Order: sequence, then C-alpha cells, then structure tokens
Amino acid sequence: MRFMMMFMASDKSEAGENPSEKSLDEMTRVMAEMAEKGVLLAGEGLLPSSAGFRLELSGGKQRVVDGPFAESKELIAGFCLIEVASREEAMEWGWRCLAADDGNTGRLEIRQVATEDDFGDEFTAEARAREAATAKLLADRQSTST
Repeated sequence: MRFMMMFMASDKSEAGENPSEKSLDEMTRVMAEMAEKGVLLAGEGLLPSSAGFRLELSGGKQRVVDGPFAESKELIAGFCLIEVASREEAMEWGWRCLAADDGNTGRLEIRQVATEDDFGDEFTAEARAREAATAKLLADRQSTST
C-alpha cells in the first residue's frame, strides 16, 4: 500500500524560516531509515507558498494565482511517498516523522494512494493500458538516471 504523507505548513515555514539543525538532523535520520528499509519512494521539503502559484480553471477560463496564500494551516510544507504493508505502519512512520520535526507540535496528513481498482468500471481497458505504458516509461527513466 502506498501512502502520501503531507507535512502541513506552520507560520514559521511560511515565513521561510528553516527548521532547526536538530530537526533537520533527526528528520534526515528517519528518512534514511525509511530508505534503507525500502519504505521511502520519494520525499522533499517545499518552499513557502510565497514562491508558489495556483492554477484555477472555472467555466473554461484559466487563472494563475501567485502566492503567498493566506491560510498556512491548510498548506503543505513537505511530503513523503511511502510504500508499507498497512495503514498502521504508515501511522508509525508518520509519528516518527512528526517527532523528528521539532517533536512538540505539527500536523501531518496521510492519505492512501489510489490504485486502478479504486476507479471501477470507469477505468477502461484503454485507460489501464495507457497507465501501464506510463508506469513502464517512468520506471525505465528511473533505471537509466541512477
């Protein structure tokens, strides 16, 4: 099972303040352990929303909205994509990441990644074939870039 762990922004992260040396050290230790155990698929921190933008489509009209965005508690400051055996294992890694990231406060949203079967009959044979071809292309690119 794959899960996306989304580290929620704080006022400090939105102000562009870097995590403490202790926090960075502890988080890189947890990330290294996840990588060693084959759990970590990807993971990065994100710049504040002031460096980002949103794309909106409404009634066929496109709109670009530059950051910063007002509600820091609804923003994502970083992510990890993990592959684990269960929801409980995802929670265990999530608690470890939160503890490493300053240890006292923080919010982490964890959501399971959808699989082909989650889309039912709407996911046609043609769409499944395109999905498989895309996955192969990505895997081939990863194997040649490492």
